[in-house]
Amino acid sequence: MSHRPIRLLVLDVDGTVLDGRHEVAPGTAAAVRRAVDGGVRVVLATGRRYRDTLGVAETLGLRGPIVTASGALVKDSGDGHATLYRASFGEGVLEGVLARIAARGHEAVVHTDSFSEGFDFHCAKAFSREPGIQEYLELNRPVARVVPDLHERPPDNAFAGFTMGSREAMVAVEEELVAAWPDALSLHVIRSPRYRHWMCEIAPAGVTKWSSVARLAGGWGIEAAEICAVGDDVNDVPMLQGAGLGVAMGNATSEAIAAADRVAPTNDDGGIAAVVDWILA
Repeated sequence: MSHRPIRLLVLDVDGTVLDGRHEVAPGTAAAVRRAVDGGVRVVLATGRRYRDTLGVAETLGLRGPIVTASGALVKDSGDGHATLYRASFGEGVLEGVLARIAARGHEAVVHTDSFSEGFDFHCAKAFSREPGIQEYLELNRPVARVVPDLHERPPDNAFAGFTMGSREAMVAVEEELVAAWPDALSLHVIRSPRYRHWMCEIAPAGVTKWSSVARLAGGWGIEAAEICAVGDDVNDVPMLQGAGLGVAMGNATSEAIAAADRVAPTNDDGGIAAVVDWILA
Protein backbone atom coordinates (compact mmCIF):
# COMPACT_ATOMS: atom_id res chain seq x y z
CA MET A 1 0.00 0.00 0.00
CA SER A 2 1.27 3.47 -0.87
CA HIS A 3 2.23 5.64 2.12
CA ARG A 4 1.09 8.79 0.28
CA PRO A 5 -2.57 9.84 0.06
CA ILE A 6 -4.01 8.89 -3.33
CA ARG A 7 -5.03 11.93 -5.39
CA LEU A 8 -5.56 10.24 -8.76
CA LEU A 9 -7.35 6.93 -9.43
CA VAL A 10 -6.78 5.53 -12.91
CA LEU A 11 -9.15 2.80 -14.08
CA ASP A 12 -8.96 0.44 -17.03
CA VAL A 13 -12.34 -0.27 -18.66
CA ASP A 14 -12.78 -3.79 -20.04
CA GLY A 15 -12.28 -6.41 -17.34
CA THR A 16 -11.95 -3.71 -14.68
CA VAL A 17 -14.72 -1.10 -14.63
CA LEU A 18 -16.96 -3.32 -16.76
CA ASP A 19 -18.19 -6.62 -15.36
CA GLY A 20 -18.45 -9.94 -17.17
CA ARG A 21 -21.58 -8.74 -18.96
CA HIS A 22 -19.67 -5.67 -20.27
CA GLU A 23 -21.72 -3.38 -18.03
CA VAL A 24 -20.96 -0.91 -15.24
CA ALA A 25 -22.35 -2.52 -12.10
CA PRO A 26 -24.27 -0.17 -9.76
CA GLY A 27 -21.70 -0.79 -7.02
CA THR A 28 -18.89 0.29 -9.32
CA ALA A 29 -20.61 3.54 -10.28
CA ALA A 30 -21.33 4.26 -6.61
CA ALA A 31 -17.70 3.56 -5.69
CA VAL A 32 -16.42 5.99 -8.33
CA ARG A 33 -18.77 8.67 -6.97
CA ARG A 34 -17.42 8.02 -3.46
CA ALA A 35 -13.87 8.48 -4.72
CA VAL A 36 -14.73 11.76 -6.44
CA ASP A 37 -16.64 12.99 -3.38
CA GLY A 38 -13.57 12.09 -1.33
CA GLY A 39 -11.41 14.47 -3.36
CA VAL A 40 -9.81 11.90 -5.67
CA ARG A 41 -9.57 12.59 -9.41
CA VAL A 42 -10.74 9.61 -11.47
CA VAL A 43 -9.55 9.01 -15.04
CA LEU A 44 -10.31 6.15 -17.42
CA ALA A 45 -7.32 4.64 -19.27
CA THR A 46 -8.33 2.09 -21.88
CA GLY A 47 -7.34 0.35 -25.06
CA ARG A 48 -10.72 1.30 -26.49
CA ARG A 49 -11.39 4.07 -28.97
CA TYR A 50 -12.45 7.44 -27.55
CA ARG A 51 -15.99 7.27 -28.97
CA ASP A 52 -16.36 3.77 -27.56
CA THR A 53 -15.43 4.96 -24.05
CA LEU A 54 -17.71 7.97 -23.74
CA GLY A 55 -20.73 5.94 -22.65
CA VAL A 56 -18.75 4.32 -19.85
CA ALA A 57 -17.49 7.71 -18.66
CA GLU A 58 -21.02 9.09 -18.73
CA THR A 59 -22.38 6.17 -16.70
CA LEU A 60 -19.69 6.82 -14.11
CA GLY A 61 -20.41 10.54 -14.07
CA LEU A 62 -16.92 11.42 -15.31
CA ARG A 63 -16.18 14.43 -17.51
CA GLY A 64 -12.67 15.39 -18.42
CA PRO A 65 -9.58 13.72 -19.91
CA ILE A 66 -9.85 10.12 -21.10
CA VAL A 67 -6.76 8.10 -22.00
CA THR A 68 -7.64 5.91 -25.00
CA ALA A 69 -5.94 3.58 -27.49
CA SER A 70 -3.61 2.38 -24.71
CA GLY A 71 -2.22 5.89 -24.29
CA ALA A 72 -1.95 6.95 -27.93
CA LEU A 73 -4.83 9.45 -27.77
CA VAL A 74 -6.06 11.61 -24.89
CA LYS A 75 -9.19 13.70 -25.37
CA ASP A 76 -11.21 15.86 -22.99
CA SER A 77 -14.91 14.96 -22.85
CA GLY A 78 -15.55 18.06 -20.75
CA ASP A 79 -14.01 20.52 -23.19
CA GLY A 80 -15.66 19.92 -26.53
CA HIS A 81 -13.73 16.68 -27.11
CA ALA A 82 -10.48 18.61 -27.41
CA THR A 83 -7.37 16.58 -28.16
CA LEU A 84 -4.87 16.85 -25.32
CA TYR A 85 -2.32 14.41 -26.76
CA ARG A 86 -1.97 12.39 -29.95
CA ALA A 87 0.95 10.10 -30.68
CA SER A 88 2.66 10.13 -34.07
CA PHE A 89 4.79 7.63 -35.95
CA GLY A 90 8.25 8.38 -37.27
CA GLU A 91 8.63 9.11 -40.98
CA GLY A 92 8.02 6.00 -43.06
CA VAL A 93 7.45 3.72 -40.07
CA LEU A 94 3.71 3.18 -40.44
CA GLU A 95 4.03 2.61 -44.19
CA GLY A 96 6.64 -0.07 -43.52
CA VAL A 97 4.58 -1.69 -40.77
CA LEU A 98 1.47 -1.87 -42.96
CA ALA A 99 3.47 -3.32 -45.84
CA ARG A 100 4.82 -6.11 -43.64
CA ILE A 101 1.36 -6.88 -42.27
CA ALA A 102 0.01 -7.10 -45.83
CA ALA A 103 2.92 -9.31 -46.89
CA ARG A 104 1.92 -11.77 -44.15
CA GLY A 105 -1.59 -11.90 -45.57
CA HIS A 106 -3.18 -9.90 -42.77
CA GLU A 107 -5.22 -6.71 -42.86
CA ALA A 108 -4.75 -3.68 -40.65
CA VAL A 109 -6.92 -1.08 -38.99
CA VAL A 110 -5.41 2.39 -38.53
CA HIS A 111 -6.78 4.77 -35.89
CA THR A 112 -7.06 8.49 -36.59
CA ASP A 113 -8.06 11.51 -34.51
CA SER A 114 -11.27 12.01 -36.48
CA PHE A 115 -14.01 11.88 -33.84
CA SER A 116 -15.41 15.24 -34.92
CA GLU A 117 -15.64 14.00 -38.53
CA GLY A 118 -17.82 11.04 -37.51
CA PHE A 119 -15.37 8.19 -37.99
CA ASP A 120 -12.58 6.63 -35.96
CA PHE A 121 -10.40 4.44 -38.16
CA HIS A 122 -9.28 3.56 -41.66
CA CYS A 123 -9.34 0.10 -43.22
CA ALA A 124 -8.62 -1.22 -46.71
CA LYS A 125 -11.95 -3.02 -47.21
CA ALA A 126 -15.52 -2.70 -45.99
CA PHE A 127 -15.72 -6.50 -45.75
CA SER A 128 -12.79 -8.74 -44.90
CA ARG A 129 -11.97 -12.38 -45.52
CA GLU A 130 -10.02 -12.39 -42.27
CA PRO A 131 -12.41 -13.55 -39.52
CA GLY A 132 -10.95 -11.27 -36.86
CA ILE A 133 -11.05 -8.08 -38.92
CA GLN A 134 -14.49 -8.98 -40.26
CA GLU A 135 -15.78 -9.44 -36.71
CA TYR A 136 -14.37 -6.02 -35.81
CA LEU A 137 -15.94 -4.39 -38.86
CA GLU A 138 -19.33 -5.96 -38.18
CA LEU A 139 -19.41 -4.18 -34.82
CA ASN A 140 -17.75 -0.92 -35.89
CA ARG A 141 -18.40 -0.38 -39.61
CA PRO A 142 -20.38 2.88 -39.10
CA VAL A 143 -17.21 4.59 -37.84
CA ALA A 144 -14.88 3.16 -40.51
CA ARG A 145 -13.44 4.94 -43.54
CA VAL A 146 -12.42 2.61 -46.37
CA VAL A 147 -9.12 3.42 -48.11
CA PRO A 148 -8.17 0.69 -50.64
CA ASP A 149 -4.49 1.72 -50.79
CA LEU A 150 -4.20 2.12 -47.02
CA HIS A 151 -0.88 0.27 -46.73
CA GLU A 152 0.67 2.60 -49.31
CA ARG A 153 -0.94 5.88 -48.20
CA PRO A 154 -1.76 5.81 -44.48
CA PRO A 155 -3.46 8.93 -43.10
CA ASP A 156 -1.26 11.70 -41.75
CA ASN A 157 -2.99 11.89 -38.38
CA ALA A 158 -2.71 8.17 -37.57
CA PHE A 159 -1.66 7.54 -33.99
CA ALA A 160 -2.08 3.75 -33.60
CA GLY A 161 -3.34 0.62 -35.32
CA PHE A 162 -3.68 -3.13 -35.10
CA THR A 163 -4.11 -6.37 -36.98
CA MET A 164 -6.06 -9.43 -35.85
CA GLY A 165 -5.78 -13.20 -35.98
CA SER A 166 -4.84 -16.19 -33.87
CA ARG A 167 -2.61 -15.61 -30.87
CA GLU A 168 0.25 -17.47 -32.58
CA ALA A 169 -0.07 -15.34 -35.73
CA MET A 170 -0.17 -12.10 -33.75
CA VAL A 171 2.89 -13.05 -31.70
CA ALA A 172 4.71 -13.74 -34.99
CA VAL A 173 3.70 -10.30 -36.29
CA GLU A 174 4.88 -8.68 -33.07
CA GLU A 175 8.25 -10.44 -33.25
CA GLU A 176 8.80 -9.38 -36.87
CA LEU A 177 7.90 -5.75 -36.17
CA VAL A 178 10.12 -5.61 -33.10
CA ALA A 179 13.04 -6.95 -35.14
CA ALA A 180 12.43 -4.47 -37.96
CA TRP A 181 11.85 -1.36 -35.80
CA PRO A 182 13.32 -2.11 -32.34
CA ASP A 183 13.29 1.53 -31.23
CA ALA A 184 10.31 2.95 -33.12
CA LEU A 185 7.28 0.98 -31.95
CA SER A 186 5.31 0.09 -28.84
CA LEU A 187 3.64 -3.31 -29.33
CA HIS A 188 1.59 -5.83 -27.43
CA VAL A 189 -0.59 -8.83 -28.20
CA ILE A 190 -3.93 -8.79 -26.43
CA ARG A 191 -7.47 -10.12 -26.75
CA SER A 192 -10.39 -7.85 -25.95
CA PRO A 193 -13.25 -9.65 -24.17
CA ARG A 194 -15.52 -8.26 -26.87
CA TYR A 195 -13.84 -10.20 -29.69
CA ARG A 196 -12.91 -13.83 -30.27
CA HIS A 197 -9.61 -13.11 -31.99
CA TRP A 198 -6.33 -11.62 -30.78
CA MET A 199 -4.92 -8.22 -31.69
CA CYS A 200 -1.36 -7.09 -32.24
CA GLU A 201 -1.69 -3.44 -31.23
CA ILE A 202 0.79 -1.00 -32.70
CA ALA A 203 1.74 2.48 -31.47
CA PRO A 204 4.80 4.75 -31.64
CA ALA A 205 7.66 3.97 -29.27
CA GLY A 206 7.21 5.01 -25.67
CA VAL A 207 3.42 5.18 -25.86
CA THR A 208 1.62 3.40 -23.02
CA LYS A 209 -1.30 4.14 -20.76
CA TRP A 210 1.24 5.16 -18.13
CA SER A 211 3.03 7.64 -20.40
CA SER A 212 -0.23 9.54 -20.92
CA VAL A 213 -1.35 9.20 -17.30
CA ALA A 214 1.99 10.59 -16.14
CA ARG A 215 1.64 13.51 -18.56
CA LEU A 216 -1.81 14.36 -17.19
CA ALA A 217 -0.72 13.93 -13.58
CA GLY A 218 2.28 16.19 -14.08
CA GLY A 219 0.00 18.94 -15.34
CA TRP A 220 -2.08 18.60 -12.17
CA GLY A 221 0.93 18.56 -9.85
CA ILE A 222 0.29 14.94 -8.87
CA GLU A 223 3.29 12.69 -8.24
CA ALA A 224 3.48 9.00 -9.18
CA ALA A 225 3.35 8.04 -5.50
CA GLU A 226 -0.07 9.72 -5.30
CA ILE A 227 -1.57 7.64 -8.11
CA CYS A 228 -3.49 4.38 -7.86
CA ALA A 229 -3.81 2.49 -11.16
CA VAL A 230 -6.15 -0.48 -11.62
CA GLY A 231 -6.16 -2.92 -14.55
CA ASP A 232 -6.33 -6.49 -15.71
CA ASP A 233 -4.23 -7.07 -18.85
CA VAL A 234 -0.81 -6.69 -20.44
CA ASN A 235 -1.42 -3.13 -21.67
CA ASP A 236 -1.98 -2.13 -18.02
CA VAL A 237 1.42 -3.39 -16.83
CA PRO A 238 3.36 -0.10 -17.28
CA MET A 239 0.82 1.87 -15.22
CA LEU A 240 0.59 -0.85 -12.56
CA GLN A 241 4.37 -0.65 -12.21
CA GLY A 242 4.60 3.14 -12.42
CA ALA A 243 1.85 4.13 -10.00
CA GLY A 244 2.40 4.44 -6.27
CA LEU A 245 -0.27 1.75 -5.86
CA GLY A 246 -0.80 -0.68 -8.71
CA VAL A 247 -3.84 -2.92 -8.32
CA ALA A 248 -4.65 -5.93 -10.50
CA MET A 249 -8.18 -7.22 -10.65
CA GLY A 250 -8.80 -10.74 -9.42
CA ASN A 251 -9.62 -11.72 -13.01
CA ALA A 252 -6.36 -10.22 -14.35
CA THR A 253 -3.75 -11.94 -16.49
CA SER A 254 -0.67 -13.37 -14.81
CA GLU A 255 1.42 -10.51 -16.25
CA ALA A 256 -0.82 -7.86 -14.66
CA ILE A 257 -0.90 -9.64 -11.31
CA ALA A 258 2.90 -9.96 -11.29
CA ALA A 259 3.23 -6.20 -11.95
CA ALA A 260 0.78 -5.14 -9.22
CA ASP A 261 1.27 -4.25 -5.57
CA ARG A 262 -2.10 -5.63 -4.59
CA VAL A 263 -4.89 -7.78 -6.04
CA ALA A 264 -8.55 -6.72 -5.76
CA PRO A 265 -11.63 -8.92 -6.08
CA THR A 266 -12.77 -9.64 -9.63
CA ASN A 267 -14.78 -7.31 -11.83
CA ASP A 268 -17.86 -9.38 -10.97
CA ASP A 269 -17.19 -9.30 -7.22
CA GLY A 270 -16.96 -5.60 -6.35
CA GLY A 271 -13.30 -5.10 -7.21
CA ILE A 272 -13.51 -1.35 -7.80
CA ALA A 273 -15.52 -0.81 -4.63
CA ALA A 274 -12.78 -2.58 -2.68
CA VAL A 275 -10.08 -0.42 -4.26
CA VAL A 276 -11.96 2.78 -3.38
CA ASP A 277 -12.34 1.55 0.19
CA TRP A 278 -8.56 1.03 0.35
CA ILE A 279 -7.58 4.44 -0.98
CA LEU A 280 -10.12 6.35 1.13
CA ALA A 281 -9.29 4.47 4.34
